[in-house]
Order: sequence, then C-alpha cells, then structure tokens
Amino acid sequence: MTPRGRGPLDGLLVVDLTRALAGPYCTMMLADLGARVIKVETPDGGDDTRGWGPPFLEGESAYFMSINRNKESLTLNLKDDQGRDLLWRLLARADVLVENFRPGTIDRLGFGYETVRARLPRLVYCSISGFGQTGPWRQRPAFAHIVNAISGMMALEQGDEPAPRASNLQAADVLAATHASSAILAALWRRGRTGRGAHLDVSMLEALVGADSITFGSVLNGGGEHGNPRPGLLVYRVGDRYLAFQIGGAARIWSSLLAVMGHAELGADPRFATGDARRRNARELHAIIGEWVARFGSVDEALAVLDTAHIPCAPVLRPAELIAEPHLAERAFFPALPHPTRGSVRVTASPYHLDGEPVHPRRPAAYRVGEHTREVLVGLLGYEDDRVTDLLAAGVISAP
Repeated sequence: MTPRGRGPLDGLLVVDLTRALAGPYCTMMLADLGARVIKVETPDGGDDTRGWGPPFLEGESAYFMSINRNKESLTLNLKDDQGRDLLWRLLARADVLVENFRPGTIDRLGFGYETVRARLPRLVYCSISGFGQTGPWRQRPAFAHIVNAISGMMALEQGDEPAPRASNLQAADVLAATHASSAILAALWRRGRTGRGAHLDVSMLEALVGADSITFGSVLNGGGEHGNPRPGLLVYRVGDRYLAFQIGGAARIWSSLLAVMGHAELGADPRFATGDARRRNARELHAIIGEWVARFGSVDEALAVLDTAHIPCAPVLRPAELIAEPHLAERAFFPALPHPTRGSVRVTASPYHLDGEPVHPRRPAAYRVGEHTREVLVGLLGYEDDRVTDLLAAGVISAP
C-alpha cells in the first residue's frame, strides 16, 4: 500500500484496452501509483493472458495476476453498437486511454485517435505497438522475442556463440511500458497548463534500441559493434556456484583489481594498458583473471575479497534464491495480496519507495472476467440495475 493508503495519481481515471505485456505493464504502473484503471475485456473469455502459463494458481495465470493487479475488469463487446456506446460514456469520464492493438485495428472499432480527439480533445491517448504507428513495419506482429531479433540486440548478445538465442527478459515490453507511463504523465502535466490532450505513439523497437548504451552510438558515427562477450563483464565458476564481477565502468575498478590480484605489472602491459586494448585481448585477460579466481575455495570467499576492494560483484542466483534473501524482504518487495481461493498470493511491488514507504498494489487482479462490470456501470456511469440486466441478456457485457 502506498503511504496513507492513496497514491499520487489518486483521482486519475485510466481506460485500459490492452493485453499481453507492454500495455498492461504500463497501466499497472499507473494503478500502483493510485490511478483507477478499468481494464476492458471481451465477454467471451477476456484477456488471452488469463490462459497463459506456467504456472497456474488453481486455474488462474500467475502471469495475468502479476501485471493486472489493482485493476477493475469491465467486459464490453466492442463489435456491438451498445458496447461501443458504453465505451464512449466511459471515455467521457476518463483522463487517459491506453491501447496496444496492431496499428489500424482500433480505427476499425471506431475508436481511432482522430475520431476520439474530435469528441474528447482533453483525453490523453496512448498507443503502444511493436514498431510505431507509422513506417513500413507498422503492421508487423510484435512480441518481445520478435523485437529483440530485429533490433540488433539478439545479434549483439550472440557474441561468439554458434547461433542467436532467445532472451528470457521481456525487455522491449517493459521498456516501452515505462516510457509510455512517463510520457502519459508528461502529457497530463501539459494538459493541466493548456487543456489539450495528446496522442502518444510508443514503439517497443525504439524503446529497446534506445536502451543500448554503447553500440548504436558507435555505429551511427562510423564505429564498430560492441556485443558479447563484453570484456569488462566476467563470470567464473567457483566450486558449484558462479561468481559475477566487472572490471570496467570506472577507472578505479581496473586499478583496484590489479592491486587485489597482486598483478600491478598488468597495468603497463601493452595488451591491457587501455580499455580498447583490454577489449581486443579479452580472452587472454580473462584467462589470467580466471587463474586468480580459481584460488578461492568458494564464491563467498571471493566476494569478501572483491567487496573489500570495492569491485562490483555478486553471486549468480536463481530466482528462488533471490526470493529467500533478506535484502528484498527488508524492502518489502514481495507483498501478499488477498485471493478468493488461496487466501493470499505474493507479487512483486513497484521498484521504488514513496515518502519512505514501498509502493504496494492495493488489490489483486480481477479473479473473474468482468468482475467489476456491475460496479463500473452502476457506480461510475449511473446505469440502473434493469439496464445492466438487459445488456447482460444481449451479450453486450458479461459479469460473474
């Protein structure tokens, strides 16, 4: 829970027309900060990610539960005139609309940006897509794996491995989501001064490429690529565990390592005297450092020495090992939320504290599709119960 139980975005109403990861992650961030997020799902099963696994928690997707906490589920059939009318009524109350359909899809539903802007010029309208709303690639299907491949990141990560491989981290989605949420807040700030809404066009591809700190700045200006193996990022096996540390990032790290290794002479060795030389001769350097690391009896023993020398280092942990560590427990990063069948479930919190307190979700993801349909229609839009019953009978909405 946020300090005093209310977040800084309390009072902000967000309509969420998203699915998969980038869009839901964006609206999750806004919800964690106090916004009221109404997630619009289809009456015939809802968001596809409700069925994504593993794992499933008594039939509920842990994936869906994690990134849709704090949101209300409203079902609408947007292929029906009554369903579209309901969405218009909801948007008239809203501050923000977030959608991540493939470009053109939402236009065919009657809610493209120009159509919405004509009726609701103050609305902040955010479109998240794989490749942006314009350009030859705009219609490409986009998931993180596809964006990672086409972005150049997969090739850079391959290094000298025999073939490119998939990445476990869904970086393109999460980066696009975080850029979208910050752009939404900037657009709201502008609206507060001018009364004008906005159309935000957020590209997963551009978010991922923009996060590269070395290669694109180099290649754009006539330089070379800097992919794996990165000469300053090291991983060694010590006993039955692995140790990670780095020897770049600040000049003092390299000199500190030479001192702790007892190899000050390497600083004058032409093979290793400069960062570029160390990159060109990385294999030889890694072998020398590896001989020194091999003297340690355990990862903990090596960490103690590296920590004392202020060399960035860490054990390579599995997720279950990290969860058990006291550090994130003290940070309260894995809060428990109530759950209708399990009693409680644990999720990740937002990765920041506000006024000295962790920012925790206030409610779990909607357990059932359309769980809050009646609440939204009656409580927010002022519909009578009889009208809701008629809409249920017509298949325009669904509610458990």
